[in-house]
Amino acid sequence: MVRDPLIWGKIVSAEKRAIARVLRAVREAARRFSLFSPGETVVVGVSGGPDSLCLMDALHTLAPELGIALHIAHLHHGLRGAEADADAAFVAEQATARGLPYTIERLEVRALAEREGLSLEEAARQARYTFLAEVAAQVGSRTIAVAHHADDQVETVLMHLLRGSGLAGLRGMRPCMPLTEYHGLLRRPPEGLRLVRPLLGVWRSEIEAYLQARGLTPRFDRSNLDLTFFRNRLRHEVLPFLERLNPRLRETWWRMAEALAADYEFLEQTLRQVWPTFVALEEPERIVFDLARWRELPLSLRRMALREAAFRLAHRLRDLRFEHVEEAIRMAEEEMTGGMLTWPEGLRVAVAYGTLILAREGALWPEPDLPLLSGALHLQPGETLWPDGRWVVIWEELPAWDPARLQHADLWTLYLDAEQAGESLRFRTRRPGDRFHPAGMPGPVRLKTFLINQKIPQAWRDRWPLLVNEREEILWVAGVRPAASIRPGPHSRCVWRIAIRRAATG
Repeated sequence: MVRDPLIWGKIVSAEKRAIARVLRAVREAARRFSLFSPGETVVVGVSGGPDSLCLMDALHTLAPELGIALHIAHLHHGLRGAEADADAAFVAEQATARGLPYTIERLEVRALAEREGLSLEEAARQARYTFLAEVAAQVGSRTIAVAHHADDQVETVLMHLLRGSGLAGLRGMRPCMPLTEYHGLLRRPPEGLRLVRPLLGVWRSEIEAYLQARGLTPRFDRSNLDLTFFRNRLRHEVLPFLERLNPRLRETWWRMAEALAADYEFLEQTLRQVWPTFVALEEPERIVFDLARWRELPLSLRRMALREAAFRLAHRLRDLRFEHVEEAIRMAEEEMTGGMLTWPEGLRVAVAYGTLILAREGALWPEPDLPLLSGALHLQPGETLWPDGRWVVIWEELPAWDPARLQHADLWTLYLDAEQAGESLRFRTRRPGDRFHPAGMPGPVRLKTFLINQKIPQAWRDRWPLLVNEREEILWVAGVRPAASIRPGPHSRCVWRIAIRRAATG
């Protein structure tokens, strides 16, 4: 067969353009987003399908120019029998042909999904990213490359749109991001691990043209045609329908994601600048906002601040939805002191006395360094050890009344007229219906109201120590205020001093 030089030349030229187009896009992404560092090893996730085969081949071609080494990683999901076995063998063959080291492992994803209560799709995703992170740790890499491309980006934006995402979701996937963000790994990855997407600016049609030009035949995963998976329904049913309304839909949404990503980056930079102005406390398991200062922020930054705090505490945001954030904003706007919300990843959100608190479960109200009480403690003259052994109650009779003592008393020291106080003193916790006549107030008030007004956190109120006598009269809300009736004076014939102090340690 004689080849027509003109036709053959056009074919060769088209193939060269197809190859050059992908290599140029990868090279530009690497430069623009600083995807790689010279001298580093990059772990490349390869399934054997068209996208990952293109990524492996393109990075192998550009590796000398980029100054990187590659390590190929493939996870066998244990789902498709002989087909999956053939995929693993194909990846090993392709890596070997290029002289690249590789790691192939198998994990039974169906069993994982049942054990963790996850969908098959989500279990496979978590297993895959966990595997890639572990391979990176084994080979000393801080960069993992995956083969998401421009069509995947459009599908992701549509998926987030249908789920009611805000700006963070509508910007789509990022070319470079910490692996922890949104990825819900089975085990926490090493610090500083990044996920990069060099093909995010390349369309599926360009990938197919590249593979054809390079003479590469990929594997095809038939599960990608399974319409029980949400993303597959978007790809094969929803997007084609929408494209009948707008043939340029994919390019339009891809550009929209790019524009929104730039806007979001500006907001992120602004948030980093103002973060110290409204964060009153930041601990590994708890972040406290100054409510007044947080409320001064524009709504977009208030939302972003909540998401940022959640990410800093939970290290992921995948299940945090728009309605979670809006509910927290409503609670904060109404200053619902004592209100609490439950967020995904074991997070709690609460409003308390001019603050907005986000914390991991169990850390919302950390155990204070205070003499809180469970049950009752009967006092004896002299010293009585607190039930937890960390505090001691000192009860003594003073030789004479000295008004200077009362003037300089601290909140955990009480001076009382013994004749007014009664007998059989003990500390107990509050009971329903308790009333208290605080010194300086005209009459009795509900103890519950008094504790709220004194800004005692709700989590502590049931254990706050109350000094009572045999008539169950509250003589002292310890650390806060004594009762009006027991205040000693010049005519007091006997004055007691009761003080709560830290116990001496061995």
